[in-house]
Amino acid sequence: MEKLIIAAAALLLGGCVVASAVDTAVDVAKVPVAVVSAGVDAATTSQSEADEKRGRELRRMEERCRKGKPRPGDTCAVPQPR
Repeated sequence: MEKLIIAAAALLLGGCVVASAVDTAVDVAKVPVAVVSAGVDAATTSQSEADEKRGRELRRMEERCRKGKPRPGDTCAVPQPR
């Protein structure tokens, strides 16, 4: 009787070990995908990020023009005489 209980317990617990091993294998497979995804995201710029960067640069250029200290590449508007 004891042998039957031990055999049944081994079969039932064996499923837990297999399920745990499968979960671990799936987690290990997800890691490289997450790393590559993070690298691509860091290396590329979205359109909204590019727009924000361009807006910041335009505001900085306008501020330099107002202060009278434009950089050589700045396109400051010359005030029109009235």
